[in-house]
Amino acid sequence: MNLFFELEIVYIVIGIFFLAVTAFVTTRDFMPKVAFKRGMIGVFTLFAIMISLHYLVTTKRMAGVKQIFNEGGTIICENKMHRTISRSVLVSKELDWRLEGDHFASDNVARVFHTSRCVDYAPIAPELEKEAAEHQQ
Repeated sequence: MNLFFELEIVYIVIGIFFLAVTAFVTTRDFMPKVAFKRGMIGVFTLFAIMISLHYLVTTKRMAGVKQIFNEGGTIICENKMHRTISRSVLVSKELDWRLEGDHFASDNVARVFHTSRCVDYAPIAPELEKEAAEHQQ
């Protein structure tokens, strides 16, 4: 349950804000009497479905990233700390990274990266070389 709130608290707060706006708008005099009930149920259902799907997709990706890392693969993580052209960090056991719970940590880097902000790394260059070889044939 802690992981759910860690990943989804922002979206829950946004949903509560939209519920408050819906409650305010649907209780105005010009709105039909059933608008409040229908509006609140509709907005709540929409956000509940969206947040649940986001959580399921994120936890599935996190499990995949952990598996790839544990098998010796390379992961690419988003680095929001440095606002440069290359905002991503490559993570692998070969580069002295380790997995601590849901975070990637390294003694060479000052901060840790959450597995929810990482994806499988697939370099583009080998694919381009493969395509070039196919075109030459």
